[in-house]
Amino acid sequence: MKLLFNFILIASFGLMMTSCVSNKKYQEMQASMQEELDLANEQLGKAGEELNKYMNLLSACEQEKARLTTSVNLREEQIQDLREQVTDFRDQRDKQLSQVGDLTVLSQSANENIKETLSQLEKKDKYIRLLQAAKSKADSINLALAVNLKGVLAKGIEDEDVEIKVDKTVVFVNLSDKMLYQSGSYNLTARANEVLGKIAQIVKSRPELEVMVEGYTDNVPIKNNCIIDNWDLSVKRATSVVRALQTMHNIDPNRLIAAGRGEYNALASNSTAEGRSTNRRTRIIILPKLDQFYDLLNPNIVPE
Repeated sequence: MKLLFNFILIASFGLMMTSCVSNKKYQEMQASMQEELDLANEQLGKAGEELNKYMNLLSACEQEKARLTTSVNLREEQIQDLREQVTDFRDQRDKQLSQVGDLTVLSQSANENIKETLSQLEKKDKYIRLLQAAKSKADSINLALAVNLKGVLAKGIEDEDVEIKVDKTVVFVNLSDKMLYQSGSYNLTARANEVLGKIAQIVKSRPELEVMVEGYTDNVPIKNNCIIDNWDLSVKRATSVVRALQTMHNIDPNRLIAAGRGEYNALASNSTAEGRSTNRRTRIIILPKLDQFYDLLNPNIVPE
């Protein structure tokens, strides 16, 4: 604005002096004024450039301010989030401390339960060893007994008439009816007394064992003045064997048991003569006395 005022003043003065000065002076003055005008225009242009520069700087500063304001707001939000996370972590820590306390109590209880469980397992293991020892002892007894019976009965007896087996905890001898009884009766043959005498030798040597005699028949019905049915026949045959062991071979009757199974528990089909012959049999079972069996399970003799 100052430059513009100077320019107007110079122009007015020039107009007043036109009539007073010579043309040469006028031209000199006009040239000088033109220089000043050019200089003023140049300065005005520079001032405009400076103005634009500062306007741009102002705009950049305002943009930077807005950016920084956004960044500050974002940082404040992040700080707030971190504060909330710290609060959550503190809560979790307090809960975990509480849980650790609970677990300490539980672990003590668990240790006591584990000790109790181990104690029970030790007792069970001891009982298992007891059963294993009892089974081993019973197996040894039965094996020796079976070997002795086979050795004694093998002399003079056909294989088809006698069968010796070890079944679980007992030894049994299957004897055919044709070797023991007269046909259709419960009367013993002479050969039966010979076989029973051999069995009695083994039984006498093992006083800790009992003898059960089981009679079996086929399914062919039988009835006469002395026998009612197959049940009756099987029982009478078992009784005949028991009585012979007692009276003729001096076996203690307290060790003897007589039982009849009739036509049931057959070994073969009764539809053939061979099957019926197999089913007509007497089984002599040699087994430990009940008290002897329990002795095998006595905890006082468990192997360490």
